[in-house]
Amino acid sequence: MSKPSNYITVAEARQMQDNWVATRAVDIEQAMGSADAREFLFTVDELQEFLDYIKASPSMGTQQGVRIYFAAYDNDTSDKATVFLAPTLGVTASSPNNYNLKPLNKGITGFPPTNY
Repeated sequence: MSKPSNYITVAEARQMQDNWVATRAVDIEQAMGSADAREFLFTVDELQEFLDYIKASPSMGTQQGVRIYFAAYDNDTSDKATVFLAPTLGVTASSPNNYNLKPLNKGITGFPPTNY
């Protein structure tokens, strides 16, 4: 299998993550009074199951995508950041979300955050 066409190098990934930490993490930590989560882990099997769920949906007549949203918990257990993956009904920036399918969440949050 060949590499995806839109891959980035490890060095680019490290630089992008460093940029995020330098330009956002400090402000978030000051606003919250503590460090926040900033990396999330899903198993390959969880991701494949989610992709299979999307592919099996009746709306497969259109090309579908997955939009990743930043989010935050607001409950007795956590106020930390999270992400969720939402199916879309297309692959452009303006493609609507597919609200007939459920988003994916509940990955593992690295805490304290692990730098890339």
